Amino acid sequence: MNKNKYPFRVVFEDNHLLVVDKDAGVLVQGDATGDKTLLDYAKEYIKEKYNKPGAVFLHAVHRLDRPVSGLVILARTSKALERMTKAFRDKKVYKTYWAVVKKRPPKWEDKLVNYLKKDGKRNVTTAYDKEVEGAQRSELTYKSLGKMNEHFLLEVNPLTGRPHQIRVQLSHMGCPIRGDLRYGFHKPNPDKSINLHALYLNFTHPVTKEKMFLRAGVPANDFWEQWLQLENRKLKDKHMERYHG
Repeated sequence: MNKNKYPFRVVFEDNHLLVVDKDAGVLVQGDATGDKTLLDYAKEYIKEKYNKPGAVFLHAVHRLDRPVSGLVILARTSKALERMTKAFRDKKVYKTYWAVVKKRPPKWEDKLVNYLKKDGKRNVTTAYDKEVEGAQRSELTYKSLGKMNEHFLLEVNPLTGRPHQIRVQLSHMGCPIRGDLRYGFHKPNPDKSINLHALYLNFTHPVTKEKMFLRAGVPANDFWEQWLQLENRKLKDKHMERYHG
């Protein structure tokens, strides 16, 4: 089977879960465009790999925006779907993203608390500093990992799961994500992606109860790959902390 025929790479797979690293530009679930979705591709992958007759049971447990790349959890059984949905609701799934911004963040690391309100017709979310009617409290933490070529790499941990949350909160802070025209960046990326990548997932397997620590490789292009040296430095620093601690 041609491993490059699908717009994702398999990061973890068993009878209950399929976790993939999705390409930017691919819808997770269907919308008004009618474009082929990650779910469609993943069902094809399972049908072909396991020679499954009939319909394939597969459901996305959560979503990534179309222009965002990285880890997506898909449930292969109803038990896994129910338990993973509850884990997300109970904030037992920990997500870490990398975001590249052009403007220096106001603080090297911080916690952002805003109230987000989505306009469903325009598919745009607005951030407010105070409570407004219909808005949801939204929290994330970020930490700057370094600067290269006039851009900054932020490690972002969303503490709530709101539509477009990271994109709108970073933009509201004055740091729109590179390529994100919708939330204030000045020009698009050539491939219409934005530089937001779901890098790590940490959760408990819904059936085996094993602790899962999953990582998605950054998109295979020169701009993204230059940042890996910052991850390597961070991992080395963590090792030294353990060694000296």
